Amino acid sequence: MSRARAEAAGSEVHGIPPRANPDLFGHEDSERILLDAWNSGRLPHAWLIGGPPGIGKATLAFRFARFVLSQGGEGGDMGLFGAPPPPSSLRIEPDHPVFRRVAAGGHADLLTVERQRDEKRDRLKRDIAVDDVRKIGPFLRKTSAEDGWRVAVIDGADRMNLSGLNAILKILEEPPPGALLLLVSDNPGGMLPTIRSRCRKLTLNPLPEGTVMELLAAQRPDLGPEDRAALARLSEGSVGRATDLADAGGLGLYRELLELLGTLPRLDIAAAHAFGDKLTRKQDDGLYETATGLLVWWLARFARSLARGAWPAEVVPGEAALMTRLANARGLERWVEVWEKTQRLFARAESANLDRKQVVLNALATLEAAAS
Repeated sequence: MSRARAEAAGSEVHGIPPRANPDLFGHEDSERILLDAWNSGRLPHAWLIGGPPGIGKATLAFRFARFVLSQGGEGGDMGLFGAPPPPSSLRIEPDHPVFRRVAAGGHADLLTVERQRDEKRDRLKRDIAVDDVRKIGPFLRKTSAEDGWRVAVIDGADRMNLSGLNAILKILEEPPPGALLLLVSDNPGGMLPTIRSRCRKLTLNPLPEGTVMELLAAQRPDLGPEDRAALARLSEGSVGRATDLADAGGLGLYRELLELLGTLPRLDIAAAHAFGDKLTRKQDDGLYETATGLLVWWLARFARSLARGAWPAEVVPGEAALMTRLANARGLERWVEVWEKTQRLFARAESANLDRKQVVLNALATLEAAAS
């Protein structure tokens, strides 16, 4: 998968965008928290839904939005005798009119704010446009078109700039009645404390490896059990990341990368050049971004494991032996320094448009120097 395609996919799962996905796995406790808040009749007007990328945060947000829009009125208002029992599930069936309108982006009482596409660069813009954020206040203050709630979903709330965050803060200081604001964020801790303090926080945990493997089996039946298990471990509980890596050939790249690192402390220079050529043969095939991301991830995983004094379960055979050999060469402080240096190198390469192959070789040379 190219970088542009991966960014466009966002938190989609195998081509299904969150607004159109009827299924959510592994987050039953979080669903129950939302449902209990609704049934209590005291639903908080703002929720900050956080957790790692690709685990279903946006899917849960739209699942709750559909539920609220289908109920009408205030949460927990059961009326007089004969009223139906409180809802026991957030699920709305795909043939329900509300589901269809939300999936199509045509529900009058739902506003979605997210990063827009930069057509010139064929990628998503870095930030959510502040003008889009400023539409939320007037939208939530309008009378509901269907005599129920008005709901705004900000997908990627940590991508708002300071002006956008201040616009949201004004809404949170004086929330309109019958309005619900759902902020979806990969990094809730990076948002303004004044925003966090005014939202009910709901943190989703990474999915269990078994759940990721089951989803991969359904979404990518071409993958064998061994590859599904490796991708589940490599993705650290994110089915979105697992499918992106599968589409990008990430598991094969990971195996090649570790085979190359296995030649340390004397790096196989010919193999390193061949690997660099492979990653930079085309600018738009996503191999460079995938491989460099995996290298930074592996170094961070190695450093964390070294700090804990225990190696993680292997993604591919031979990882533990490699980590042991590198740990014997240098201590934790040095490997943290290597991780930080490599991370900065790749970030600077992107901003300064440096030669990608040379950047890869420089990163590998940094590891060779540390392992010697």
